[in-house]
Amino acid sequence: MAMRLTAGRGDHRKRLDRFLADRLEDVSRSRVGAWIREGRVRIDGTQVRKASRRLRPAEAVDVEPADPPPLAARPEAIDLSVVYEDDHLAVIDKEAGMSVHAGAGTASGTLVNALLHRFARLSGVSGALRPGIVHRLDRFTTGVMVVAKHDRAHGRLQKQFQRREVSKLYWAAVEGRLPSDPHDDARLLRHGRAVMRNGKWWLRLEMPIRRDKRNRVKMAAALGGREAVSDVRALRSGGQSALVEVRIHTGRTHQVRVHLSSAGHPVVGDSLYGARRNRAGAPAPGRYLLHARSLGFVHPETGEAVRFEAPPPRDFRAALLALGL
Repeated sequence: MAMRLTAGRGDHRKRLDRFLADRLEDVSRSRVGAWIREGRVRIDGTQVRKASRRLRPAEAVDVEPADPPPLAARPEAIDLSVVYEDDHLAVIDKEAGMSVHAGAGTASGTLVNALLHRFARLSGVSGALRPGIVHRLDRFTTGVMVVAKHDRAHGRLQKQFQRREVSKLYWAAVEGRLPSDPHDDARLLRHGRAVMRNGKWWLRLEMPIRRDKRNRVKMAAALGGREAVSDVRALRSGGQSALVEVRIHTGRTHQVRVHLSSAGHPVVGDSLYGARRNRAGAPAPGRYLLHARSLGFVHPETGEAVRFEAPPPRDFRAALLALGL
């Protein structure tokens, strides 16, 4: 039920999220923050999405509360693309727009909901809201993910990720042209160094990543962050864009997007990290163009080295054509 609260003299310059958490009994500040991000809070009739908004006396704050996410995920009949499956694990080709698990503002329609409907059992290592989840992809990133069906498989896979023994290859459409040899562009070498792998030149980006201090939704390449290493190679360029593949050696949040943006080539459609919202001569893709192309690891039961691939989805391929790639 919607409610109205009025700021008093003692609330002058108080943050909106703090004001609401102080006034609403048994509601955490993080939950209030989620309501603000979801557009459930208005000040004097105007929707506000910044938790840091400072209040003035006599301002009317309208709140439309939302129920918290369920304590355990529930099965939902959602289409799921399964690349591979056995008694120990499954490899999924995740679609764009699907969150991996419930979070602030997302309680259903997730990959976890689909997994619970599709498979009889999943590992419980990551808890009741994240059964089977060993690693994540961002909401609008498509492509291959591995999920564990039991705890032993989960633990063995998790160790491979922690030891950086998993091979992860992404494709991305980026703004700006890139040469096949980084030595041909001095600007690239200001951000990284050229390395030879399997007879091909790659640009190695070694930029630590931490939470952006001004925008908590974003990550940033900055000193004091956690180590992050990515190798980038141009597959082809056309017009004012390029298709690149990226091998990541670490698994930081938003790593590919942050590194490419910091190198001056943001992922097409990724306005959070500096991509243009409107591109002359090319329709807006509706999402950022990032795809997890392949995933290689040692099978947790057989000990066999395996690799799984997923082709880019239809909208990704259509966007490449529009970009001249």
